[in-house]
Amino acid sequence: MPYNQTQTFFHKRVVKLECRHCMNILCWRGMRAILLADTSIELYSTDLPPPNAVEMSGDDYCTSNCACHIRDLVCAGCGNQVGYHVTLPCRNCMDSCNNGHFWMFHALECKEVERMEDSGLKHLIWGKLPPTHEDLQKLKDKTSKKRSIFPLYPIECIR
Repeated sequence: MPYNQTQTFFHKRVVKLECRHCMNILCWRGMRAILLADTSIELYSTDLPPPNAVEMSGDDYCTSNCACHIRDLVCAGCGNQVGYHVTLPCRNCMDSCNNGHFWMFHALECKEVERMEDSGLKHLIWGKLPPTHEDLQKLKDKTSKKRSIFPLYPIECIR
C-alpha cells in the first residue's frame, strides 16, 4: 500500500460490531469501509471475526462487478445474513486500494460501538491495535471473567 493510504488506514477508529437483530458480537476489530465496486455502499470490514460469531452460508459465488469469490455470512446468534467473506479475491481488487480485510459486514445489519484504548480515555485506532492473536486472547480473557451475579450453588435445584 502506498505511504499516504497506510497513514489513513492506521488512523481509522476500531469498532465493535453487534448484530442489529440479536445483539450478538459479530466483530471486535471492525473498520468503516466502502464497497470498492460501488462506493455508495457502506460496509464494515475486519481482518478476523471472533470465533463462533458468524457462519458462512451457502456456496461461493461471484458478483457482476469483479471476479472475487464470496460467500454469505450469517450471525451465529440468530441466523440473519449480516455480510460476506471474500474467499478468493480477484487480481483487480487486490491491485486496487484495499485494507486487506476479507470479512465484510453490511452497515444496515450491524450496530457499531466504538472501542476504547485500555485506559478508557481515547478511541482505539488501527495503528494501536494489538496483533490479532493478542486481541483475541484479550477478548477470551474478558468474556471468561464475566460471572453471574447470582451464582448457582451445587445444593440448589430450582431457582
